[in-house]
Amino acid sequence: MEYSAVEWELRKELAAAYRIFAHWGWDDLVFTHLSVKIPGAEDRFLLNSFTQAFEEITASSLVTVDVTGKPVEGQPALTNPAGFVIHSALHMGRSDAACVIHLHTEAGQTVSCLADGFQAICQTSMIAASGGVSYHEFEGVANNEDERERLIRDIGDSAVLILRNHGTLTTGQSIGEAFLRMYFLERACRVQVKTLSCGNVHQPPSGAGEFVAEQMTRDFSGAAKLAWPAVLRKIERLYPETFQ
Repeated sequence: MEYSAVEWELRKELAAAYRIFAHWGWDDLVFTHLSVKIPGAEDRFLLNSFTQAFEEITASSLVTVDVTGKPVEGQPALTNPAGFVIHSALHMGRSDAACVIHLHTEAGQTVSCLADGFQAICQTSMIAASGGVSYHEFEGVANNEDERERLIRDIGDSAVLILRNHGTLTTGQSIGEAFLRMYFLERACRVQVKTLSCGNVHQPPSGAGEFVAEQMTRDFSGAAKLAWPAVLRKIERLYPETFQ
């Protein structure tokens, strides 16, 4: 198939995001999703085929789906509409959620099960939390379209959503922003799990998290524009077939 220049660049970037998460071992077989809106077609999104592991995804293998997660015309690949319920809710309910990333990492699931939830106890976690952290209660496997309204309600205007007893989710105005938010979130969850296992936690000074959030309001988008191209270059070196 032929794609516009804009869509082809999005395909390459989204495929690279899938690949880097697989490279780091943050994938979950063929489950969980990364999705992005196609500009100019607000009811069209790019999603992975349900037949491929993250490490197999390429730019051309991504599937164009509608708001139900079903492939549009000319896209015969199998997708997981049930798995798109979470993504479609946020894409439709948040104009700034161009990209949505949802993972099931061990550290992320562990933090989602903690009564106190996510704790901003180090610089990395403060950066992850700088766009706001919200929570959504577990309702079973997310295949109920009625859950969409509660997902939108619960995330509010936060960039991070902790899916209780389930996993983690980030949003961004670009793939790079959603990626960088998840990068910091995952590393923060790992630090939190390790720190809590060691005993007493030294809490940061009062107001530190708010100050970092203020700094990141100015700097997060810029940081993504610096870090994300480095990831794309890494994927091109390691897995050049990703961009085919």
